[in-house]
Amino acid sequence: MRAGILVLLCAAAGAETYQPPKENLEARKWFQDARFGMFIHWGVYSVLGDGEWVMNNKKIPVSEYEKLAPKFNPAQFNAAEWVSLAKGAGMKYITITSKHHDGFAMWGTKQNQWNIVDATPYKKDPLKMLAEECRKQGIKLFFYHSHLDWHHPDYFPRGRTGQSAMRPESGEFNRYLDFMDKQLGELLSQYGEIGGIWFDGWWDKPNADWRLEQTYRLIHGLQPAALIGNNHHRKPFDGEDFQMFEKDLPGQNTAGFNAESEIGRLPLETCDTINNAWGYNQSDKRFKSTRSLIHYLARSAGYNANFLLNVGPMPDGRIQPEFVERLKGLGEWLKANGESIYGTRGGPIGPRPWGATTQRGGKIYVHVLDWPDEWLALPSAAMKVSRARLLVSGAAVETTTVRDGLLLRLPKGSRDAADTVVVLE
Repeated sequence: MRAGILVLLCAAAGAETYQPPKENLEARKWFQDARFGMFIHWGVYSVLGDGEWVMNNKKIPVSEYEKLAPKFNPAQFNAAEWVSLAKGAGMKYITITSKHHDGFAMWGTKQNQWNIVDATPYKKDPLKMLAEECRKQGIKLFFYHSHLDWHHPDYFPRGRTGQSAMRPESGEFNRYLDFMDKQLGELLSQYGEIGGIWFDGWWDKPNADWRLEQTYRLIHGLQPAALIGNNHHRKPFDGEDFQMFEKDLPGQNTAGFNAESEIGRLPLETCDTINNAWGYNQSDKRFKSTRSLIHYLARSAGYNANFLLNVGPMPDGRIQPEFVERLKGLGEWLKANGESIYGTRGGPIGPRPWGATTQRGGKIYVHVLDWPDEWLALPSAAMKVSRARLLVSGAAVETTTVRDGLLLRLPKGSRDAADTVVVLE
């Protein structure tokens, strides 16, 4: 028993060996201050207009799925327009799918021909154009990269998904991991400084030896400041720099993905969609309102997390107008209220049904999202204030100190239709 305990203690002591350098810690702070980013799910699957999981969901074998590539010609893709749209929306970074679960590379990888340069009539590298434009406009670029691969023959044994791809029932998983690391090496050495790598798909084979330590060491070796996150729905693993939550706020599990997502001590990020799809889905018209997206942004910041908001571009390279409309609305709100989001941390009052709080530099920002009454009661954490005012107009807000906290008077005529922000100093 003593020997067993010693082994466990040694394992625990060695569980956190990654020591991030100064530039990585600075990048983490930048990431937390940024608070808002654009997620882009774009690939050969957009041709079918049925989301990024269409190969698996429709049980399309590799031989048939490969026929999509000659039809994928995004001639209307304009990197400057995409980056300008993100910047105008108040977003500080972009995370785009370099390779999704179908294995299709959105750059001219030298590791196989299953990529946008070699397999499509487009013959161009959109990631290169996007990287150059992000540098011009001061936006950081992150790459989403799928661990799992429904196309590669060496992704074997199969995981939970991709069973209908009709690949040979053989393969060498370590050879596949070598392939993946070589692709990551290209992304980290040929596109200038990038913000980081956003992994997904570990959950397909949670008991496999993914060689994460080796892969993470490769990434940090090539770009020490690059941030690594992994959508494995677990507490962060050693070597990771931020923790993400899929379609949920930290600590919640309404979507069913985050049952085991214990919150760690790293910077946090939550991602969600404008409709219900990540990749382009022409039939999905269930668009969230601009108001509801502002609410999610404010609640995310109240949970001390970034909000990564997704768009799924069309196969011709355009972003559909419903997405553009909402992004512009978010940008307009942030022009007036960005002080309460950017550079903040979660406030002293935890998120409530009526809203959330953020804080920065001796100020508490109270985001009143849904409150029908004229008076709002805050707990004692916000009691000692010298001044209360509306952020946008600067108008004074009447306060009353009571035994258990503070009352704010919010006349209906002074409220913002989406989020009334009160500054407590």
